[in-house]
Amino acid sequence: MVWKLGDTHKGRTMEHVVRSQTSRVRQQKRGDLVAEDIKRLVTQHELRPGDKLPMEKELQKLFGVSKSTIREALKSLEVQGLITISTGPTGGATIVEVPLERTLLFLQNYLFFQNVTMKDIYAARRLLEPELAAGAVPYLTEKHFRALEENIENCQPTSRDETRLVYQRQADLDFHDILASANPDPFLRFLCQMINEMLRRLVVFSTHTPPEEHAEFGCANAKCHTHILEAARQRDAERVRHLMRAHMDEASGFVERLNGQLDGRLILDSEMMPTPFKLPPGRS
Repeated sequence: MVWKLGDTHKGRTMEHVVRSQTSRVRQQKRGDLVAEDIKRLVTQHELRPGDKLPMEKELQKLFGVSKSTIREALKSLEVQGLITISTGPTGGATIVEVPLERTLLFLQNYLFFQNVTMKDIYAARRLLEPELAAGAVPYLTEKHFRALEENIENCQPTSRDETRLVYQRQADLDFHDILASANPDPFLRFLCQMINEMLRRLVVFSTHTPPEEHAEFGCANAKCHTHILEAARQRDAERVRHLMRAHMDEASGFVERLNGQLDGRLILDSEMMPTPFKLPPGRS
């Protein structure tokens, strides 16, 4: 879908949508103001991921600003993750769904200057994870059950190598993302996936912790996950909620014993790779 200057939506042309803001833009000629007006355009025309914005020349005419201002505005929207920009005759700006990784980057930029501790994070997980898991139970399919089983098997602590053990503790979070993928509440799903991603990227453990401690943590996680899976297969949402709450309490204790802490650094763009769980194709 591509919007052009003459197109109408609900009886309104694109010119009418931005007419009230045009004088303000002409006075200030600022890219961030144009970016705001483009956001209004996207909202009012109900544009969706995959829809294209008008070409640069059309946007220049629409907002009455220079090419450099339009490019500055589009660059701002691209950095925010709202559009992608391609070149060539059929190129331009395309609306995209903001990826979780980009959202995490902005959130962590904020949290970098806050005094957030592991205790704070697990206090939130104790509230959110039981409700997420219980809410997912009616919607879990055989694909989800198989993915949960595979995750438990892959995270069994069969090695004494500390690096491998720490990696498995990060992979334990995939179990929670699998449950999140089945929960129909998008906001609750977002909150839990965001916390899981933070834990993957930023938690570091003491280098003085014996591998046996990490292995014990892994065994406890595998045991809890197995019990949660069994209850979920029985469609017992209340028991899943109870087991997940106990799991969060136990996991918090292990993290404290292992001296797990948030790494006080900013996440780099180069580190941001998609990680939230997606069901493998072709399985039922």
